[in-house]
Amino acid sequence: MSLFDDDFYSTKMSPREAWRLPARGPLGLGNLPRWAIPAAGGALLIATLLAVCSVGMSADPQQEAVAAIARPSSGQGSGGSGGPGPYGLPGAASSGAGERQMSDTVVGAAAQVWPAVVSILGTGMEGEKSSSSRPDAMGLGSGVIFSRMEDKVRIVTNNHVVEGFNQLDVITLTGERRKATLLGRDQITDLAVLEIDGSGIKQIAEFGDSDALQPGETAIAVGNPLGVGFAPTVTKGIISWPKQTIPVTLGREGELDWEMEVIQTDAAINHGNSGGALVNLDGKVVGINTLKVAGSGVEGLGFAIPINQAKPIIESLIKEQKIKRPYIGVVTQNLQGLKGIEDLKLPKDVRQGILIVEATGPAKDAGLKGSDVIVELDGKPVDSTLSLRKYIYNAKKIGDKLAITFYRAGKKQTVNVTLEELKDR
Repeated sequence: MSLFDDDFYSTKMSPREAWRLPARGPLGLGNLPRWAIPAAGGALLIATLLAVCSVGMSADPQQEAVAAIARPSSGQGSGGSGGPGPYGLPGAASSGAGERQMSDTVVGAAAQVWPAVVSILGTGMEGEKSSSSRPDAMGLGSGVIFSRMEDKVRIVTNNHVVEGFNQLDVITLTGERRKATLLGRDQITDLAVLEIDGSGIKQIAEFGDSDALQPGETAIAVGNPLGVGFAPTVTKGIISWPKQTIPVTLGREGELDWEMEVIQTDAAINHGNSGGALVNLDGKVVGINTLKVAGSGVEGLGFAIPINQAKPIIESLIKEQKIKRPYIGVVTQNLQGLKGIEDLKLPKDVRQGILIVEATGPAKDAGLKGSDVIVELDGKPVDSTLSLRKYIYNAKKIGDKLAITFYRAGKKQTVNVTLEELKDR
């Protein structure tokens, strides 16, 4: 059963053969099946976080970190005599100009984004059954500084990194901890925007064009896996699919609730990488890392939200603090697979559709009732709650009329529903 006013985005469910956005348990990791591991971070004590951040910091650690990854090897001759390599390590014999050029390109691309990647610490998670906070609950993820507005900078991250916490803090590359303000978040796209004091922050990441990505193209994942002690970490891989569609299930019964269009990459993405940057060789952010698949026999399956899809969402979150979407107001079940549908008196050829369990709001006002079976939207066949949701979110706007064709006691009827704005509850 799924509630078609977005109550379907619950963080607890039974495992099914589907992907899902990360859930989070009391300590920020959640109880996920082994094959579906979120990139969201785990929990660390604040004292540990701050201690790790401060270890080995120089007077200007941000500049030092950038200089370290951008420092070229002094042994660049084609003869490859084994001179000093990057980071002051002994260099091996040259294996060709092509590899050296690729290495230098990756180093330069990482240097453009590295300082703009931050850690996001959430504390004081709200309890599921009460409004009281849980001061022992913590979560850690990543974020990308993408714009400056006067004396503030803005950070994009994942919704699942920030959802449910009473307090959000950002830890910069220098180890500074700054209180963050949540400007807006959206569960469906799994995006959120934060704002912090921008004093002393110089590096801003630049967005690229995710529509231009091609299979086989090099990708770089930059984030803070396993806590700020490993922050930031750069991993390199390739783009497997620039536009991969994966089903997402977050409902309590495990039904498919949404489909995300994502970038598939084999660049290593680990706990804590959620909200970090997927970068092309031009040093531009082309995706926001969001989840991975892990388990026995599974390797190199990471996913990022394409930045071209993220841009309008980010703008709306800044302007409206949320994404305004239309809703119908029906609690539904997919007809196929249900037992006892003979009582619905459907024609023998009708075996697919959407059973209304309860009608509220616009649906109730239009005359829809429980036990009605929806079969068409605006004259087009519809066979599942997922297809219903996708149609109104992608093709309709608040205030639009939606023609719903349904069966009631064996009789086919059509009503027009005026879509209203989904309100926060």
